Amino acid sequence: MAEIVGVYRHERSENFDEYFKAVGVPYIGRKMMAMSNPRLEIEQNGEKWTIRNVSAMRTNELTFTPGTEYEESMPSGDVVKNVTDVVDGRLVTNSISPNGSRITRTYEFTPEGAILTMTHEASGQVAKRFYKRVVAT
Repeated sequence: MAEIVGVYRHERSENFDEYFKAVGVPYIGRKMMAMSNPRLEIEQNGEKWTIRNVSAMRTNELTFTPGTEYEESMPSGDVVKNVTDVVDGRLVTNSISPNGSRITRTYEFTPEGAILTMTHEASGQVAKRFYKRVVAT
């Protein structure tokens, strides 16, 4: 099984605009996100995990204990409820927005990198982000 903890550089995305359109992100926000090349940083300290997405526009940091509900503030101002679990070497986050829509984010890891798969349950839209591992810890 590949190490999860590390730093990853964004390489490419698939179906990004259509996915975020289905989620309800406005046009300008979708275009800005599509142009970003975020760095993904994943840390573990005991039972606590931190996932950090760093881009020129913003840094989004999530710290959680697997299996425990926590909140995430979205760029829109909405607050979603998340539960993240470690499942077979993957990080799987299930999110519920204030309007009840559900999103699943799955981070899969290889020695070379990571793939983030985002699934919007209501529309069936799926987007992927591919990352290359630049630092393993």
